[in-house]
Amino acid sequence: MELKAFEEKMEKSLANLEGEYTAIRAGRANPRILDKIQVDYYGAMTPLQSVANISVPEARMIQIQPWEASLIKDIEKAILASDLGLTPANDGKVIRLVFPELTEERRKELVKDVKKKGEAAKVAVRNIRRDANDTVKKESKANEISEDEQKQLEDKIQKLTDKYIAKIEQAIDSKSNEVMTV
Repeated sequence: MELKAFEEKMEKSLANLEGEYTAIRAGRANPRILDKIQVDYYGAMTPLQSVANISVPEARMIQIQPWEASLIKDIEKAILASDLGLTPANDGKVIRLVFPELTEERRKELVKDVKKKGEAAKVAVRNIRRDANDTVKKESKANEISEDEQKQLEDKIQKLTDKYIAKIEQAIDSKSNEVMTV
């Protein structure tokens, strides 16, 4: 039995968690939080990066310069409709998103969110472990592998699970520290 497929699924769970963490803002401007924003561009929903230049002129500001001035209203609407909690300000040519300094209370809420997302990733990894163990048991019942091979595979699956749970723990700690750092 090949464990590579299960390891790839665990890797995807970790990558997904890290992707979710980039959307959690820690007081500093990160253009990645705009990755999921779609703008109505001539009737088609288009990623914001495809219709505007996004830059970070200061530590707590993102500047969005649409390639067409007519898009400013649509971009503003998309940002307000998103769950970023930011209010865009425009001067007719450029949209600015200013990140307020995070309060202690807000930081603690963000850490809770970080931990919740981390727990969800751990559950996903454990579900993958369960699926892998079920596959091993089926193969053992069908006499495709011996009992010794079954034990060895289950040990390998557990080691793989432990490895990814540790990586998730590390990601949780890292993001929590980043959020709590003023």
